[in-house]
Amino acid sequence: MTNKNALRDRLGRGLFTVAPGAPDPLTARIVQAQGFDAVYMTGLGATASRLGQPDLGLLTQTEMADHARAMVRAVDIPVIADADTGYGGALNVARAVREYMQGGVAALHLEDQILPKRCGQLAGLRLVSPEEGAARLSAALEARGQGDLVIIGRTDALPAMGMDEAVSRAARYRDTGVDLVFVDGVKTRAEVEAIAQRVEGPKVLSLVDGTDAALLAVSDVREMGFSVVMYAVTALFAAARATQDALATLKAEGRPASESALTYAEFCEVVDLAGHQAFAHRHGE
Repeated sequence: MTNKNALRDRLGRGLFTVAPGAPDPLTARIVQAQGFDAVYMTGLGATASRLGQPDLGLLTQTEMADHARAMVRAVDIPVIADADTGYGGALNVARAVREYMQGGVAALHLEDQILPKRCGQLAGLRLVSPEEGAARLSAALEARGQGDLVIIGRTDALPAMGMDEAVSRAARYRDTGVDLVFVDGVKTRAEVEAIAQRVEGPKVLSLVDGTDAALLAVSDVREMGFSVVMYAVTALFAAARATQDALATLKAEGRPASESALTYAEFCEVVDLAGHQAFAHRHGE
């Protein structure tokens, strides 16, 4: 990333942004190579790649910030990062914001769940009060100061308490001065349409593979007035399936089926082996 926040620039110019999720820096490089506008560091993906466990608030603030920093180093496109609940009270939120800013992320989102949090697609979500949710965002905004970090206020009220509460919280969070609001836990196209119609101001949508909402085309989401759409698990789920299939074939047949896999040369291109070798050669190695 350069010092200028390219995501803020895109938002300022009214450009629609598509941000596939990446569980790790390698996947982030693939997102960039495919020409996407930004990449989303998903907490579910980060937890899966680092721990091999579900998204139940298991990663700490330092682990998440370190994961975000590594992803920023790997790509030149903006990184939108999951910052969970801010990892505690106002001072913890402030520290998280500063750590993420120092790591170079373009944007982060903070949610209104009670610790320990869990993936927004799961049942049994527990929320803080709207007042506490807004206070988290106010702390984040003050900690940002004059920086150009994009702050996103996320509510998980839709699956936990229904659309009316989600819309109400989104409006309250928008009024704190955040750059974007984000109603998570969307599963149906009807919910997407309701958010588009009832939530005012710039907003984020996250679509999860396998839901009715994910059948919407990118063009549909753009026309509804969203500023950013994230596909948090598309790459993660596809990679997990491909890995399962490849290893199942190896186990069953005693040799890998390489027809659908990258070649060694193609993989070297993804990780920019030639660029690294050229740098080393210029300095006598």
